[in-house]
Amino acid sequence: MEERLKKQLAFALEIDKEKNIFRQTHLSGHGRRENDAEHAWHMAVMAYLLREYANEEIDIAKVMLMCLIHDIVEIEAGDTYAYDTEGLATQKAREDAAKESLYGLLPEDQKRELSALFDEFEAYETAESKFAHAMDNLQPLLLNHSNDGGDWKEHGVTAAQVYGRQEKTRLGSQTLYKYIDSVLQEHIRKGILK
Repeated sequence: MEERLKKQLAFALEIDKEKNIFRQTHLSGHGRRENDAEHAWHMAVMAYLLREYANEEIDIAKVMLMCLIHDIVEIEAGDTYAYDTEGLATQKAREDAAKESLYGLLPEDQKRELSALFDEFEAYETAESKFAHAMDNLQPLLLNHSNDGGDWKEHGVTAAQVYGRQEKTRLGSQTLYKYIDSVLQEHIRKGILK
């Protein structure tokens, strides 16, 4: 078998492990915890469906690929809960090391391409990365909302924490941020978020 194909298939098999990385967010209907692969797939489909609400013109294929690959590093770095201050302090170093290791399985050109796309997502400077981040924030909020804020309650998350995280959503989509604000206000009224 050609070396390039061997590397591509090795990477394809390696990323199957993303299905074993469980997040703090539960599936809708009070289901089990969601895994990273489900989260990435859901984000990518949402990006396609909601693309008309992006603040700027976007390359939707690029956004969708960004959504699909952004958490592959968690295969080695582990999931970092959005409101875990200790984990967030070491997240970049862990994810950078994992990026080199995992994308290093690929042929050099694809390693550079996916590493650059991951770095673009993390830098949060382009229209595509801003909209992809909006999906990364909206998707778990949507699930948590469907579960009556159960994940926020379980972890003692405050309204200020959620609003702080959702500021990135506003930069990707003002329209989606308005929806998010209405959801958060509902959970504040219910006493779920304080």
